[in-house]
Amino acid sequence: MITDQDPIPPEALPPRWGLAELCDDQFVYRHRRPPIELIADCTLADRSHPGLGLCRCWELRYRYFLTDRTICRSIGRVSTRRAAVDGLLECMQRIHETVAAADDPVAVGEVLENVSLGDLIPDGLSRPST
Repeated sequence: MITDQDPIPPEALPPRWGLAELCDDQFVYRHRRPPIELIADCTLADRSHPGLGLCRCWELRYRYFLTDRTICRSIGRVSTRRAAVDGLLECMQRIHETVAAADDPVAVGEVLENVSLGDLIPDGLSRPST
C-alpha cells in the first residue's frame, strides 16, 4: 500500500528538513546543512526476541556525506511505523537543537547516538503513578 500522505506533515518538521523519498517500506528525510539523511526502513525482525512474535520492524538509520564517501549508521529498531515516525522526528529535533554548534556530520552522529528509542515502544497499558 503506497501512501499519498507524508509520514510527518511538513508543518511539523524542524527548519531545513524535508521529505526526500517515500515508498511502501521506506521513507527518507533530508537536512541540507549539514548534509544528512534520516531513514526509516521496514525490514525483517530477524534480530528481535522470538517471544515478541515480530516478523517485521522498522530500522532507523542516518546517512551523511563526506567529500569522498557516504557513511550510513544504524540508530536502532522500533516495532511500528508510528514509532519510526516519532523516532525520526525526535532525531530531527535533536539535530535542529544542535546544528548551529554541530556543523560536522560526525558531531551530528554523536547526537543521534544519544537518542533513546525505548520511550517510543507502545505499551498498551497505562503506567502506574509513583
